[in-house]
Amino acid sequence: MRSEKLARALAPLVLLLTSHFSLLTAQSSSAGISDNSFLIEEAYNQDPGVVQHISNFSRADEGGSWAFSFTQEWPLRGLRHQLSYSVPLQHDDGTGIGDIALNYRYQLLGSADARFATAPRLTLLLPTGNEQRGRGSGGLGFQTNLPLSFMAAPRLATHWNAGLTLIPSATDGLGNAATTVSYNLGASGIWLIRPSFNLMLELVWLSNESATGAGLTERSETLLLNPGIRWAFNFPSGLQIVPGIAYTFGLESQDTDALFLYLSFEHPFKAVRSEK
Repeated sequence: MRSEKLARALAPLVLLLTSHFSLLTAQSSSAGISDNSFLIEEAYNQDPGVVQHISNFSRADEGGSWAFSFTQEWPLRGLRHQLSYSVPLQHDDGTGIGDIALNYRYQLLGSADARFATAPRLTLLLPTGNEQRGRGSGGLGFQTNLPLSFMAAPRLATHWNAGLTLIPSATDGLGNAATTVSYNLGASGIWLIRPSFNLMLELVWLSNESATGAGLTERSETLLLNPGIRWAFNFPSGLQIVPGIAYTFGLESQDTDALFLYLSFEHPFKAVRSEK
């Protein structure tokens, strides 16, 4: 059953790939894509003077729930430092905002042109979501993620993630508090069919802990497979628009099966002086 559903979900992606390949290659220039992936974080900070706006939308197959997030990434005085924020919106038991993330990333090694890159991230999670309706943790949180990007071959990019989320005073729906620790691991392979047209496959493991009472917690684990495609439209002004589409499979439960849509706008916000 799962293999049949996987084949049915991949069929539209294959049709989209074959029917639009010639159109996309004709409209897109040779500028490559080095945006964030869908579920995996790539280890490339924003170029100096360039800002990126990222929208993600996921709609579950069953139940009608959906999630949307908007992220904006800004370079801070060059490539080395980057600031960003993410605002999530969720619909399940009503619609409302989730916990807002404030992020800092340091380009420790490499860049989008390097064969190997890493850019550790530190995040402050603000308790802006309603924990009673499952949209937030109920307490201030801290998160770290280590993304690694490696060009395994001229047309094959790989990305690897490992992260941890700590909520010292997460609360349940009744206001009881407990310390929770969650983990994430992930990897992706991106086939550069063309620099501006990519076929993607992501695998993500999540181990999430939630408060269930005073000092009590419960852990759940999720394994996700996310095949998809993304492509780029490049403009003389420096604007790059990157749409993407994927389908998320819960390998342990069909409850997490979902359609995934991606849209990124990246453009200069100031002139960058060339170094002499």
